[in-house]
Amino acid sequence: MWCPCAAHTLISCTWWSCIRQEVFSSEKARQPCLPGPSAPLPNPLLSSPLSPQPEPVWGGYLGLAIERERHGRDSGELRRLLNSLECKQDPYTRSMILHSITRCVYLLESEASACTNDDITLVGSMLDDKDNSVKIQALNTLKAFSGIRKFRLKIQEHSIKVLELISTIWDSELHIAGLRLLNNFPLPDFVHPQLRRVMPALMEILQSDYILAQVQAIRLLSSLAQKNDLLYDILNCQVHCNFLNLFQSTQPGSLLFEVLVFAERLSEGRSSPHYRAVKWHYNEQSLHEALFGDDSRLADRLLALVIHPEEDVQIQACKVIVSLQCPQDVGIRPSCPPSHSCFNNGE
Repeated sequence: MWCPCAAHTLISCTWWSCIRQEVFSSEKARQPCLPGPSAPLPNPLLSSPLSPQPEPVWGGYLGLAIERERHGRDSGELRRLLNSLECKQDPYTRSMILHSITRCVYLLESEASACTNDDITLVGSMLDDKDNSVKIQALNTLKAFSGIRKFRLKIQEHSIKVLELISTIWDSELHIAGLRLLNNFPLPDFVHPQLRRVMPALMEILQSDYILAQVQAIRLLSSLAQKNDLLYDILNCQVHCNFLNLFQSTQPGSLLFEVLVFAERLSEGRSSPHYRAVKWHYNEQSLHEALFGDDSRLADRLLALVIHPEEDVQIQACKVIVSLQCPQDVGIRPSCPPSHSCFNNGE
């Protein structure tokens, strides 16, 4: 028997089912479609008619080059990029080519080792480019090549040019790239005269507000402080009146550690018999007076760093304190003369 109530219930259920289906369809239509794997965009650096085009594969052309190197085959990617760098390109393209060369040097070891000194000269010529971004990328590329032993002597020939760029162009990214390159290999003796000329610029970078550049600058200065013929030039370099702010506990731990290493090497160098054999004279605003002068507050800063949260900073601060209390030839003398310490006997 047909029941009106049953018919009414069936119609209501059917109506609500249609409504739910309509809402679900609308919500699904509004949801963005998730992209599936697709072929990579074409490499603009390989789109020129300078070389034949490889087949595009998942992971890009560099991924294909890496895969070929794993199987002992030369992809030719690095050589194509170096050849394209020789052609006249706009600054943006030159910068991108150099960036790609840097990646290839790190990732394609065998192809990078097969390069020649002429390739280093080509990259080094980009340091004369008018565009700073090209200079920065060229510095990064030279840094990558400097990891290969056979190119280090050739790259060292560009040291004077790199120092010139660092001292004449106030650009934090350029400073970082240039200093990272110089810190990656020992600087030859023929660069020392240029180093004396750029010492004020290095000290200004150290006292800037850009942490990455400061860390690279202090690492270079710490290395130079171990050179007997450069120690006085560093100690007599003029600094700001607030130079000791670099030793404040509020500074980043990475910077504090490097500054303390620098101070230890300066203290050891000035306490060596070779250096003390000469009576040196320093400017009033010199680094020597800021660190080791009669009015220096370095001792207070060091004592505060002994309880620094980072253990490396604590240990290095203690090393500086010991170096200030004892001269370099402590093994020869029966005791450490108090006149060489900037700490009172009670401290």
